[in-house]
Amino acid sequence: MKKLIPILFLSVYLVSATELHEFFKLPQLVEHFIEHKSEDNKITLIDFIVMHYSDSSHANSDKSKDVQLPFKSHNKCESITNIGFNSFHTIQISLKSEPIEINSYNIDSIAYLSSAYLSSIWQPPKSC
Repeated sequence: MKKLIPILFLSVYLVSATELHEFFKLPQLVEHFIEHKSEDNKITLIDFIVMHYSDSSHANSDKSKDVQLPFKSHNKCESITNIGFNSFHTIQISLKSEPIEINSYNIDSIAYLSSAYLSSIWQPPKSC
């Protein structure tokens, strides 16, 4: 019983707040496929899905049934969350800007590299 209540609440949440409720329209998909199959015996399930879900030129007399298929219409199921913050204190921030000193170093040769750098652990891998 203890497991049943969280499963029930999770199920209610998932069906109401996500698009899982569209899976309840699967019987309409099957029924509409059977109608198309009775009109054209050569149509396959893949042809039917491509025709209704990816073919934008599919415009026929059963548009009202096409809209009832799963994942074809949006129920405008939106979750709006408003978060408000009330501040009762005023905060003052003072910023100081200081000039940045720019040092330029000119290294023209590899002779300037110290041997301590060459024996460092942070060297890139070398080929054998």
